[in-house]
Amino acid sequence: MKRLLKFQWVLLCALFINFACTDRDDNPVDPPVNGEYEIQDFIWKSMNYWYYWQEDVNDLADDRFATDEEYTNFLSNYTDPEDLFNNLVYTEEDDFSWYIEDVDEQANEFRGISESYGISLAYIVRISQDSNDVVAFVGYVIPNSPASDAGIKRGDLIYKVDGTKLTVNNYQLLNNLFTEKSISLGFGEFENGAFTGNANDTDLTAVLLNENPVHYHSVIEENGKKIGYLVYNSFINTYHKELNDVFAEFKAANIDELVLDLRYNGGGSVLTAAFLASMIDGTTTTEDVFAELEFNAKRNEKEGGTYPFFDKAFIYDKTTGEYAGEDEDIQINRLTTLNRLYVIGSGYTASASEMIINGLRPFMDVILVGETTVGKNEGSITVYDSGVNYTDSENRNPNHNVGLQPIVFQIFNSEKENNYDNGFEPDIPVEEAPYAANILPFGDPNEIMLRTTLDAISGASAKSSLSRKGTLPTVAKIKGKKFSTEMYIAPGDEKFLK
Repeated sequence: MKRLLKFQWVLLCALFINFACTDRDDNPVDPPVNGEYEIQDFIWKSMNYWYYWQEDVNDLADDRFATDEEYTNFLSNYTDPEDLFNNLVYTEEDDFSWYIEDVDEQANEFRGISESYGISLAYIVRISQDSNDVVAFVGYVIPNSPASDAGIKRGDLIYKVDGTKLTVNNYQLLNNLFTEKSISLGFGEFENGAFTGNANDTDLTAVLLNENPVHYHSVIEENGKKIGYLVYNSFINTYHKELNDVFAEFKAANIDELVLDLRYNGGGSVLTAAFLASMIDGTTTTEDVFAELEFNAKRNEKEGGTYPFFDKAFIYDKTTGEYAGEDEDIQINRLTTLNRLYVIGSGYTASASEMIINGLRPFMDVILVGETTVGKNEGSITVYDSGVNYTDSENRNPNHNVGLQPIVFQIFNSEKENNYDNGFEPDIPVEEAPYAANILPFGDPNEIMLRTTLDAISGASAKSSLSRKGTLPTVAKIKGKKFSTEMYIAPGDEKFLK
């Protein structure tokens, strides 16, 4: 078996010492630019160094510029640095790289810290087959948030934003939830098949929230089986203990089956995904490969490697994101009672969530219930203007706070498979959106996605109570923030890879 390699974010001390002797392939252009075009200079050099499709972008070629003057003239064509970044993105393949205006704010987002109302929206549906009026239903609400304090809950229906009723032509007003610090929402409900809006609107003000992605869990006993059920909404490395504690309960209950609900999970930390996979399949060893990373031709020999399964998980500070140290490492609660995994997925399920499906399939049956997933088999890192390898967040250029989140690797399972760029198709298709008139809480055995999964486990046919008559037409899903479908290697995670 291929020797497990240790991925390195911060280059080895020898590379720091010998920086002046770095190969021209790593720095094909000498640094002639300061001041006016320093952000553009950082963008080009870091993309040339890290970008997965570097060889496919002519303007990123190592021999693109014959002289430093030609290079400087090229940069001067882009007075807006983001325009340069967009020009360097390989749009034929890349839908997920993005420009970061504030790397500190982005780092907080990756730790689950953001200014928010605490509402996660799901789908937009018409209120009837022949109406242009639409509603958006709440997928879930973060506890102890402005939304929860206002009594908003999963399944509530939004028909009005800041005084304007939503239609098929203006539902983009819902983006105000991601951009505005205060908002007014109108809610309503279906009664006897007709939708009625409430007379009073709900006013909310965004606050800084720290979201626990371990949203809901329970042990369901049905037909003589104990079924662990977990709603997990993001792979955030500062919540490893909370995730592990859930599996302690599942282990103590000696569950027979596991349902992993990833319908609203757009991804996150690759290392966290490896920890979750290790909790699910305790029959694997730390020598087994969960995932393999492939970088561009320039970086792969130095950075490429594999992620194993783990016996221990590492704890990170929720505020700073820093590793707490070996004394805080925890023994992973690994299940050994499962020979299959049920995953509830949707059009929001992406990246690290899909990594779980792909990485576990060589070791156990993974049955997908729901909808076709997003199809994101590549991941990113946060790139800083710090020179050397552009990953030193502490020693970056103090003149600006710009960063990049470029795709830098493709991810494979132990059988070298990653052919899900169009998403994983469900083994058992079912949609949540048509039931928007009656969305049930997580864990309710009659909630449509869970009920369908429980029926699959027991071998029963769909329950008559889940009649598909009178379902609502889906208009769209909520696009959300640009990092809502992400798979990344967080700074510092490399030190734990074998």
